[in-house]
Amino acid sequence: MSPKTADLCDAFEQDVAIAEPVFREYGGVAAFHGRVATVRLYEDNLFLRHTTEQPGEGRVLVIDGGGSLRRALIGGNVAAVAHKNGWAGLVIYGAVRDIVELAEIPIGIRALASNPLRPRGDGYGEKDVTVRVAGLTIAPGDYLYADEDGLITSKKDLTA
Repeated sequence: MSPKTADLCDAFEQDVAIAEPVFREYGGVAAFHGRVATVRLYEDNLFLRHTTEQPGEGRVLVIDGGGSLRRALIGGNVAAVAHKNGWAGLVIYGAVRDIVELAEIPIGIRALASNPLRPRGDGYGEKDVTVRVAGLTIAPGDYLYADEDGLITSKKDLTA
């Protein structure tokens, strides 16, 4: 069970950063948390797919797609791969597609919007980089907590 973001904000106000309320829920799990891994790419998801094929180990993958809404970065196939490989959640600073399928996959997914256009597959991307999304600066190894109230990050594990 994921801790409630409101409770974490109450108990650790000085230790959390709160995302701007721009994300919508798309996955089959509303509340999720974990240590952060990051990727940065733009309208291309081949690199992202390769990342989700790696063991997630309960982590949350934060995807800096530059905020582009012109193409989806993930759909049902990539989300299913991420779930199969143990990722707790995907936070996409960009768009998704296949939203009916996404809602059936037991993984947390947050994104800005949906768009039916598929991503490019050029393979460009960066992994394990500090990203800036929704007013937050997020580094690999940070902790992310998401639920119906919002999305927050911390430099330390607030559940320990």
